[in-house]
Amino acid sequence: MRRALAAAAALILSAGAARAECKVEPVAQLPVTMLGDRPSVEVKINGAPARFLVDSGAFYGVISPGAAAEHHLHVRPGPFGMVMQGVGGSTTVSVATVDNFDLAGIPLHHFDFVVGGSETGGELAGVIGRNILSIADVEFDLAGGVMRMFQAKGCGGLNMAYWIKPGQGGGELDIRPTPDDRRNPFNPPIEGAATVNGKHINVVLDTGAATSVLTLNAARRIGLDPNAPGVVRGGPIGGVGRRLVRSWIAPVDEFEVGGEKIEHTRLRIGDYELGDADMLLGADFFLSHRVYVANSQRKVWFTYNGGPVFNLVASPDEQPVQAAVEPDPTTAADFARRAAAEAARRDFASAIADYDKAAALDPKNADYPYRRAQARIFSGQIALGRADLDTTLALAPDRADALMGRASLRQGAHDEAGALADLDAADKVLAPESHERLALANAYLGVDAPDRALTQFDQWIKVHPDDHNLGAAFSARCWARVLLNVQPDKARADCRRALGLSPGEGRALAGLAFLSLRAGDLDAAETGLVRALTAYPRNAWALWGRGLVAARRGQNDKGRADFAAASGIMPSLPKTAAKFGLAPSA
Repeated sequence: MRRALAAAAALILSAGAARAECKVEPVAQLPVTMLGDRPSVEVKINGAPARFLVDSGAFYGVISPGAAAEHHLHVRPGPFGMVMQGVGGSTTVSVATVDNFDLAGIPLHHFDFVVGGSETGGELAGVIGRNILSIADVEFDLAGGVMRMFQAKGCGGLNMAYWIKPGQGGGELDIRPTPDDRRNPFNPPIEGAATVNGKHINVVLDTGAATSVLTLNAARRIGLDPNAPGVVRGGPIGGVGRRLVRSWIAPVDEFEVGGEKIEHTRLRIGDYELGDADMLLGADFFLSHRVYVANSQRKVWFTYNGGPVFNLVASPDEQPVQAAVEPDPTTAADFARRAAAEAARRDFASAIADYDKAAALDPKNADYPYRRAQARIFSGQIALGRADLDTTLALAPDRADALMGRASLRQGAHDEAGALADLDAADKVLAPESHERLALANAYLGVDAPDRALTQFDQWIKVHPDDHNLGAAFSARCWARVLLNVQPDKARADCRRALGLSPGEGRALAGLAFLSLRAGDLDAAETGLVRALTAYPRNAWALWGRGLVAARRGQNDKGRADFAAASGIMPSLPKTAAKFGLAPSA
């Protein structure tokens, strides 16, 4: 790999042979694996392996609160007034020092990280930010599963996209000065100019953003109305901070950046602010481009390598666009990284084929059948995905993500006992501080084990006070208590906290209504259920609750209609309701 990095530096130098003063030294080559739509690299925290998000939009490196606790790091208060700002709002932060942090063989000693926020989670323990990414030029080849770093001097004006073939076009973007340059002179944001339908906007290149997003204020300024015909809701999005914000997907005639024009596309619009910037160019842009960020020149050079630029696939039925064909890898790890990039672009057939090759070359690696299982499940091959999870667990019995994945498939096959066994096994191997305990808690709710879920919610909420999933966690913990019919005051407090963080949160509204129902206050219950159904008309539990109110008032026909509607949405609901004393006759 070091040889490949040196060869890339030689190509840059040969392209600039007329510039004798241009000197390029290789610094590092980092294998990048896409976890869904998020680029990640493997690191070591005091010798223990971990996986970090590569985030060119983050000012500084971050470790999640759970990972800091899991790795036994000493966390101390951050500088007075220091906050992290992101899509989900702002959050105060702490600081932890890692004695020995290893990044692709580069040792960093006594290295500080910010602790806080919710950019990480799942397999990601932290974030590689611009305090590392800005110390050199960085090439992002996410589709190729690699990131390269170079020290370049005296190369001003030279096109650093050394991979360009004769006749191949490319983009060139000036990194513009921003107010952050004065505040953070050593790692300012990668910000430049673009246009939407011919109107100027400022964009930030942000590998940490899963998808590219235009701010709502910028959209309105350039004439994109979220209520216009053809605009659809895009669902909630989040980042640093507790809030989830609304988003929309809008058609646009033309998007232009660095000389590259994309016609008749769609952009996601988010109800959030980016300071003086208007749009994030996220991992979807980087997957469809090979990008060289020349910090030494204050320029970005890029070429299009195929596929959709803005990943706005609305359903699994939409056909993926394949990336440009590159020479086949030769190692299992290289095949697996290419497969992960293909899966991120929803090209599951190619991803499965490459995971086949990786598994054939390294049959004892449990990660390859696990990733192949994910690709197969996403593409509807449930039985083959289940077999891959079995293979994974035969190789690595204590792999919690595989246990939880198999539990989900078992639940879908109505094997509740098998699902519960897998979830209990995952509980035993997860670190107490693990971010995955939130998923485990919700999985326990899914198999009608709210008592076990309650324990998991307690553990997760304690360690993740600023995560954007906090509102959903409060709502779900409230609901666990509603089902168990315990601690009604704590349940009510949780539902109200959830609504404070996510107004209109359907399960929290239903939870408050069911607390009134449990207390025998039918009027308050009905009012709450109407609110819940107004926010989300297909809330099965709210329909069931409205049926219970009607039945207890003797309005049996009305009640039966609501019970039937609720059961049509959630067939398992009558059984669950009876189990927890919420059947019509209870």
